[in-house]
Amino acid sequence: MATTPILDDEALSPEARAVFDDIRATRKTDFVNNFWRTLAHDPALLAATWNRLKEIMGPGALDPLTKELIYIAVSVANGCSYCVHSHTAAAKAKGMTEAQHAELLAVIGMAAQTNALVTALQTPVDEAFQIG
Repeated sequence: MATTPILDDEALSPEARAVFDDIRATRKTDFVNNFWRTLAHDPALLAATWNRLKEIMGPGALDPLTKELIYIAVSVANGCSYCVHSHTAAAKAKGMTEAQHAELLAVIGMAAQTNALVTALQTPVDEAFQIG
């Protein structure tokens, strides 16, 4: 259950509607997901979040699928089920195969295990790994 109602298009302020129009145009779809619909209660936060996400997830040095895979891994680490689902769907839409998904999950699991072990052991960082 959402802590804030999910707004339908009829309940949007003009500012939120403009962001939704941009989401639809950018993504080339009529679908606007529940994350944006709950953020629409605060049009300034909605616009700031959308603009930042559009910039970060847009063209850059990393290809779009790699960005989605990173987003999935961070979402798993942060325990965000919604983001795991939405970015897994986005990764599949960008060409992620079942084999890539399985390997991603294996890497996430391995990283979680070794992170927990090194934290429990309080292993000092090797000088060779120090940057700067």
